[in-house]
Amino acid sequence: MSKTSKIKRYRCADCGAISLTWSGRCTACGAWGTLFEEVEVHQGGPRSGFRAKKLSLKEVREVLRISSKNSELDRVLGGGWVEGSVVLLSGEPGVGKSTLLLQSAIAIASEGKKVLYVSGEESPSQVASRAKRLGAKDESLFLLCTDDIDEALDAAGDVEFLFVDSIQTMRDKNENGWPGSPLQVRVTAQKCIELAKTRDVPVVMVGHITKSGQIAGPKLLEHMVDVVLFFEGDKTSRYRILRPEKNRFASSDEIGIFEMTDGGLVPVFDPSKMFWSETPIAEAGVAMGMVLEGSRPLVAEFQALACSTPFMYPKRTSRGIDVNKLHLLLAVLEKRAGLSARNFDVYVNVVGGLTTKDPGVDLALSMAIASSIIDRPIPPDVCFIGEVGLAGEVRPEARSSLRMREAERMGFKKIVMSRYERVGKSGSIRQTGVESLKEAVRMMFP
Repeated sequence: MSKTSKIKRYRCADCGAISLTWSGRCTACGAWGTLFEEVEVHQGGPRSGFRAKKLSLKEVREVLRISSKNSELDRVLGGGWVEGSVVLLSGEPGVGKSTLLLQSAIAIASEGKKVLYVSGEESPSQVASRAKRLGAKDESLFLLCTDDIDEALDAAGDVEFLFVDSIQTMRDKNENGWPGSPLQVRVTAQKCIELAKTRDVPVVMVGHITKSGQIAGPKLLEHMVDVVLFFEGDKTSRYRILRPEKNRFASSDEIGIFEMTDGGLVPVFDPSKMFWSETPIAEAGVAMGMVLEGSRPLVAEFQALACSTPFMYPKRTSRGIDVNKLHLLLAVLEKRAGLSARNFDVYVNVVGGLTTKDPGVDLALSMAIASSIIDRPIPPDVCFIGEVGLAGEVRPEARSSLRMREAERMGFKKIVMSRYERVGKSGSIRQTGVESLKEAVRMMFP
């Protein structure tokens, strides 16, 4: 007869490190108050149940994908849902996570596949009402409203697709802790992963976020799943952006852009117009730049406002751009281009709610700030491409030809870029090369 033993240990919710004794601080990552108790059960005797089998590369079949019937979602996923994959979708409350999942469930069910949508937050009538509003008509879509993970997985025994909304509301009755606790999140997520891997059933889970914007629960959860998606956007705006933080099956640089309508989320096929206000009045502090998100070039409008301040320490505020990049560009403008902002409050914004880390927007952002400091507008038919270094140099950017073609399509007549950019002439757009930020400032504001 096999012997059963229990070992008490403590796991860090942030890094997943294990300790045999509790302490207020994790010895691995240094985080405070992140250790929680868990009990590991060891079963003696020979192993039973499913056993792994070694395979040659020829025996392993190719990854099969299921289209979501949404071009933007397929773009982010790399072509569609992958069989046996586990996807974690996160975002702020009210951004549209449940709507996106329910639309996907409806689309898959319309292809004749049995789909189970598990909700731990809403009643069946609430989910059904929203599903009918989104156009659900197929009998292949099943609803289950419960917070018991075992009930959900039992009901998913014959389905081909599983949606869980949300993983923080699920609980395992055999484990301690409230739903949403680190232990419950890890255990329930692990059961969903086991279902996906043993039956090749795609599982999509909704994950809530904390006030700091992190996924609630142990950090280990993000490592356990195959794909992590963040749904972001201002709730006052009709546009939403889907951004992958992790994707084991495709690139994690692509973004999907949606518009929230009365009929649900609709793909945006020309996103450049979304981030371009097309302001008819030529105002100082506005510059157009080309942003590359994955393989997609976008026209983005950068706005800057520099106004005098009576205080000793001027204010720096940014939206859509890392504030540290703003500090860096202000220092380069002062040291290399002779434009000081030490007596100005500086505010920068990317129109449309876009958040970008693309270094190719440095020149556009710098020119918007310079325009506001000098108080002279930039011609609306000019756009900028280039990274700005600490020496004030303007560096070439990746895939500049792709950015140029998009700028030409949007009707720009002149593009300012690095003098060392190796791109051929394209159409009617005129290329102007600059070597430094100082040269660009002097050229635009003689």
